[in-house]
Amino acid sequence: MTERTLTVRVARIARQTPEILSFELAHPAGRELPSYQAGAHIDVHMPGGFSRQYSLARAHGEASASAYLIGVKREAVSRGGSASMHARLREGDLIAISAPRNTFPIRPEARRHLLLAGGIGMTPLLAMAQALAREGADFELCLFVRGEEHLAFAEALRSPLLAPHVRLHFDTGEAGEGGRRIDLRQLLAERRPGTHLYVCGPGGFMAAVREAASHWPEEALHAEYFAAPDGAAVAGGRPFTLRLARRGIHVPVAADQTAVDALHAFGIDIPVSCEQGLCGTCVVGADGAGAEHRDFCLTGSERHAKVALCCSRAKGDELVLDL
Repeated sequence: MTERTLTVRVARIARQTPEILSFELAHPAGRELPSYQAGAHIDVHMPGGFSRQYSLARAHGEASASAYLIGVKREAVSRGGSASMHARLREGDLIAISAPRNTFPIRPEARRHLLLAGGIGMTPLLAMAQALAREGADFELCLFVRGEEHLAFAEALRSPLLAPHVRLHFDTGEAGEGGRRIDLRQLLAERRPGTHLYVCGPGGFMAAVREAASHWPEEALHAEYFAAPDGAAVAGGRPFTLRLARRGIHVPVAADQTAVDALHAFGIDIPVSCEQGLCGTCVVGADGAGAEHRDFCLTGSERHAKVALCCSRAKGDELVLDL
């Protein structure tokens, strides 16, 4: 079950804002990279031994199919990932990445799409907007940023393809180009039939959107988190047993152990990346009704038949997996 790893060349690094750099990643021999759907992300294995997930910020085929585009914000309190990307990567460097993975797709059943992004959370939603615009879909992209100088990928946003669909909110209240304040509660007060809401950004922004959209049906709200929300329980609990239905074996999980770690100790390889229930790498088929779901990547309907093993646990004494 080991995931495919790709070697790519850093083809271009560009300054987007004082805190955000964009990186174009191309095949070293100029060949096409694997295709993907808007909303997808990749794991980037960077200098210093760090591995982080970054959303692809351009719809596949929007520019060259042989390059991926990501945006990386230099975080003031960094675990090392963004600092390594900003300080150590140079154009021409070779780095390893995963193949694209998508736990935040555009919903095909939606008749209208409302995309809300806070800061660097715009990256997956920018790719979604480009894909939706090409399809002639009904959508709106609302970007919440501190000010005009903090607006990344401004050229793409102001293109004839996207400009008619973009609304800008500047926290400073400045009257920059197209920028004005957006009242979240007013924006989300009424849900037009068939509308699906997609949101990505910092924790505070995510919480504010969820509160303002608390009356929206769960199946119409889709979120991509950069980190587990404050206070979220993603590890620890009472001991339980994993029953691997196809193998016919039982694997004990200790109170201070994750299901992934228990399986690894048993010699069963389960790919894992973020270890916070965000990226979907460790999701497997399961009797979801028997799980205490602690992830932030599965929808309510997906949780009936899947579980994220890096963080979730059994409700009772046993959790049945399709392994």
